[in-house]
Amino acid sequence: MVIGIMGDSCVGKSSLAECISEKIGAEIITGKDYLSLAKSESMAKVIFKKKLNSALSEGNILYVISEEEQLSFLPEQALRVLVTADLETIKFRFSKRMKGNLPEAVSKMLERKYGLFTTERHDICVTGEDGSIEKNCEEIIKLIK
Repeated sequence: MVIGIMGDSCVGKSSLAECISEKIGAEIITGKDYLSLAKSESMAKVIFKKKLNSALSEGNILYVISEEEQLSFLPEQALRVLVTADLETIKFRFSKRMKGNLPEAVSKMLERKYGLFTTERHDICVTGEDGSIEKNCEEIIKLIK
């Protein structure tokens, strides 16, 4: 099984992936981690696509996506999960990653990219608000069983 977990930065995609992985025993691949599969980027992409397609029938992979171009790797049959949060939550969480300081340029970048995935095809949409990880995890587990 392949589950694509997509959404803006700091919406809780990785936390959700960790929760699901613990329950179903899935490998988590984040963003461009696939580049470690080969020396060249083009070969890594080929290998990664094959790996994802193989996981449709054998194994479990959770692919955490935060860049639009990464969606092209997801096989058609993958479960697509959209994780959202409001812009203020995203900025607050991002500032925590930056030791409490959110530079204006980063704030503007977050505003520009906000909602990038909302128009993408998805099978389920969950909110990444505080305290929702376990509930979202259970909801997705019910979908795949």
